Amino acid sequence: MHGLDDIDRKIIAAVQSDGRITVNEIAARVGLSASPCARRVRMLEEAGVIKGYTAVIDQKKVGLPISAFASIKLERQREEDLDRFAAAVARWPEVVDCYLMTGQRDYLMRVVVQDLEAYERFLKDKLTRLDGVASIETSFALVQIKRSEVLPL
Repeated sequence: MHGLDDIDRKIIAAVQSDGRITVNEIAARVGLSASPCARRVRMLEEAGVIKGYTAVIDQKKVGLPISAFASIKLERQREEDLDRFAAAVARWPEVVDCYLMTGQRDYLMRVVVQDLEAYERFLKDKLTRLDGVASIETSFALVQIKRSEVLPL
């Protein structure tokens, strides 16, 4: 759904800044009455533009202060190898982001854990046991400068 108009963009901006905002509050911000605004929100949801609503959790405050960025190279990049890797990653709750990449490495993932020992267990028990993984390079984040789910519309 690339044909977003100004009202759609304003609705998206409103829900990006506050996932708990009411339809009435959105309507007031975008200059619509509640009923047509609710229809637009529903259309954006049905089209998959708005994929869901979630709370942003402070990972340190829930005991998960470590963010590790792992670059993974596979032995082969055949479709079945890529699919097997993606299916495994989807099952691992420690992996909060994972991207298929261009360049020297095939995947870049962010792994969130409680400490270095937990990351070592993740490596030994999961990632290194996956068939087809040729190499893994890990970098650890020292400080998070910015994190956002807000898209620059």
